[in-house]
Amino acid sequence: MLLEVSGVRHGYDDRLVLNDFSLTLDRGVIGCILGPSGCGKTTVLRCIAGFEPIGAGSIALNGVEVSRPGRTVPPEHRRIGMVFQDYALFPHLTVAENVAFGLSLLESPGRSRRVGEMLGLVGMELVAERYPHELSGGQQQRVALARALAPRPDLLLMDEPFSNLDVDLRERLGTEVREILRRQSTTAILVTHDQHDAFAIADDIAIMREERIEQRGTAYELYHRPATRFVADFIGQGTFLGGTVLADGRIELELGVFDVGAPHPWPRGTPVDVLLRPDDILHDDASALHAEVLHKAFRGAAFLYTLRLPLGGRVMSLVPSHHNHAIGERIGIRLELDHLVAFARQ
Repeated sequence: MLLEVSGVRHGYDDRLVLNDFSLTLDRGVIGCILGPSGCGKTTVLRCIAGFEPIGAGSIALNGVEVSRPGRTVPPEHRRIGMVFQDYALFPHLTVAENVAFGLSLLESPGRSRRVGEMLGLVGMELVAERYPHELSGGQQQRVALARALAPRPDLLLMDEPFSNLDVDLRERLGTEVREILRRQSTTAILVTHDQHDAFAIADDIAIMREERIEQRGTAYELYHRPATRFVADFIGQGTFLGGTVLADGRIELELGVFDVGAPHPWPRGTPVDVLLRPDDILHDDASALHAEVLHKAFRGAAFLYTLRLPLGGRVMSLVPSHHNHAIGERIGIRLELDHLVAFARQ
């Protein structure tokens, strides 16, 4: 295990930011801390990096304790690389000089060779003599990544690295960054509020809420098997449709009666909310069940329809874009669930 964060507590003045926070990361894994603004994500990185002392708990890297109450190993002694939200490139240094900044212990030939390797890795070798202000946001991000990787850190920390980029660029760059980290066998933690960034880069995602982790798993697990209503709301798109628990444990919805597929604690008659994703609701002209189109959003290959059911419930459906239906039109639908996710009604 490369990183072990155990029971960490940290706060500013009278405000607690982390409380009994724990996280582990194996070597070679790309992890992600995903959560809304203000939940403490960046504070976690700052504690791991050694920029912040901790009030309780411990942090260990490669089995060596680097933080505990009263002791904080300085950042420069932790073998950690950092990519900041604003890139933090030195404006008076060229691209090559920025990448070389953390390589002062290498002799000149070795330093130049490593800079060349890193610039080639991120596709920036042709702009080595330019200055940061002459680069686009995506180019600056690549240089920041090269600079962080150049000293061969044991762990790379990335704090909202794509937040200043437009949507198309951040999706493309996210895929490229994952490939770069994979080629270097780099262990990394990404912090972001954007699930698309998390899905594009991370092997393992921890959903953070109010001082601690709410659920941890792969993107698929978090999307299809959320453990709490917060995770179900935060990950992906979906709606909740009211239902009632029957005597045999199945759940009755406006769309029919369905088996939960796993034991649950709810007695007969318990009102529940069932999570339905847009890919659970299929457009089917032959279906006897019809729903009214309330809203439509064109997504290129598909429309995302918001539909009203006969008894007033609302669901969303992702439909191939050659099915172009008008607002107010009624279309046939059917529910296709691999597994049913339900929560006691709040």
